Amino acid sequence: MSGDLKWNKIMGACLGTAFVILVVQQVSGMVYHTKQPEKMGYFVDAPDEAAGAEPAALPIDWGTVLPTADLAAGEAAFARCQACHTANTGGADGIGPNLFGVIGGPAMHRAGFAYSDAMAKHKAEAPTWGYDEIDHFLTAPGRYIPGTKMSFAGIRDEKTRINLIAWLRTQGSGGFGIPAPDPARQPGAAAAPAAEGAAPAEGAAATEVAPAAEGAAPATTQATPAAPPAATSAPTA
Repeated sequence: MSGDLKWNKIMGACLGTAFVILVVQQVSGMVYHTKQPEKMGYFVDAPDEAAGAEPAALPIDWGTVLPTADLAAGEAAFARCQACHTANTGGADGIGPNLFGVIGGPAMHRAGFAYSDAMAKHKAEAPTWGYDEIDHFLTAPGRYIPGTKMSFAGIRDEKTRINLIAWLRTQGSGGFGIPAPDPARQPGAAAAPAAEGAAPAEGAAATEVAPAAEGAAPATTQATPAAPPAATSAPTA
């Protein structure tokens, strides 16, 4: 008899536990009910590509910006480079090569420095560190020369790069000339071709009108055969 009661107690305990679990589940579902949002996700205000991308920025007109660059600001900007580079004459190489005379100089200009294979490949394509080349590299080294050892993220601010390049030019690159201002690189240069393209249209209209005026002269001559001098003077007018 006692054995039967023992199993009854065990079965009752199991049923009671299951009942408690079900009750707790139902109650917690009611208390912590999650309301489904009417609209899933977040709204992202992305520009409409169909509207057309913004026009590409003009390349820097070095003949205009270098003469007015802030050399003190450029030297201050070089502070972020000093962890890896020196720029003075006879300066030692560090993690990166010494940069004395780099502007206008050959790529891989430091003999004995262990440049990356990516830099060697770049040298074959662009052998000289011109203004445009050094500007692209300073903007995003890893994007301009994929695989470069230079882990520097780059300088996104254009004015800061201009000042830095102008200062680097004073460090052994003074012989590398500043080009003359280039109108094709100045604001408004993109609109010039459109304005030039409109000129032929005006010329074409004038050309079409001119034959009509000439054609009218013979008709006047035929209508007034008795007065040839008047007909002769009409084209002159």
